[in-house]
Amino acid sequence: MHGIANTAQAQAWNGHEGSHWAAHQDRWDAVNAGFDQPLLAAAAIEPGARVLDIGCGAGTTTQLAARAAAPGHALGLDLSAPMLERARRRAARDGIPHISFEHGDAQVHRLAPGAFDVAISRFGIMFFDDPAAAFANIATALRPGGRIAFLSAADPEGNQWLRAFTALDDILPVRGFGAPGAPGMFSLADAGTAIALLTEAGFQGVRAERVEAYGIWGRDAQEAGDFLLDSGPGRHLLGQVGPDTQDRARSRLVEWLRPYETAGSLRLRSVAWLLTATRMG
Repeated sequence: MHGIANTAQAQAWNGHEGSHWAAHQDRWDAVNAGFDQPLLAAAAIEPGARVLDIGCGAGTTTQLAARAAAPGHALGLDLSAPMLERARRRAARDGIPHISFEHGDAQVHRLAPGAFDVAISRFGIMFFDDPAAAFANIATALRPGGRIAFLSAADPEGNQWLRAFTALDDILPVRGFGAPGAPGMFSLADAGTAIALLTEAGFQGVRAERVEAYGIWGRDAQEAGDFLLDSGPGRHLLGQVGPDTQDRARSRLVEWLRPYETAGSLRLRSVAWLLTATRMG
C-alpha cells in the first residue's frame, strides 16, 4: 500500500465497518444489486478492456467487470483490508481470471498513467477526504478518451432506509445525519458538485443521471431492522443513547418497516446519481 491520506476512513473501514461489510457481503449485495445493470451498461466495458474499480469492497463489481472485460483485466482498489481479503477469497473460489486487488487510497495511490480504459465505482466515491485530488488521480490513470461510470448516493429523502432512521428522530440524535454536502455517504448528493469536481479533474461530457433501485434488506421487518441498526450509521446512533432508549428505537424501527414486507423479503428504495464522462485527450 502506497500511503494513506484519508486516515479517518481508513480507520473506519479497517475496523467494525469493514469487518461488518466483509462478514455480510451477501446481504449488502442484495441491498445494492439493483444498481449493477445500469452501472455496467454505462461503463460499456469491451472485451480486452483494462478496468479500475474504485472502492471495490469485497469485489462483486470487480468480478462483474472482469467477466465483461475478458480477456482483459480488472483491478479493484479499496482502503479496507477485511473487505479485500474477502474479495480475493471469493475471486479464487469462483475461478475468476484476469482480476486483482490492491489495498490503497484512491486519493494518493500510485496508478500507472494511462493504464486503464474504464473506471467504475458502486458507491465508493463519496468518502474521499479530498475528492478533487482523488478524481484527478483517477483521471491520470485513464488513457485519453477513457470512460468513467460512478454511482454516488443522491438526495437523502429519496432513500427509504434513511427515512427509516429519521422516523426515530425523537428517540435518536438523527438530526443533521445524511445532510447533502457533509462528509460521508451524501457528500456528492448535489449533482452539480459532482459534475464540477469531475470537470475540474480533467473529464469532459460529464453527465449525472438519477437512478433508483429496490434492495432487499432482510426477510422481514425484524431482520431488516437489526441489520440497519448493526450497520455503521445505526451503531453510531445507538452508541449515543442508553439501553432503554436503544430498545425503544429498535421497536419503533421494526414497526416502521412492517409495511415494506412483501413475499418473504423486505425491500427499500434507494436513489443514486450515475455519473459518466470521458477523460480529455
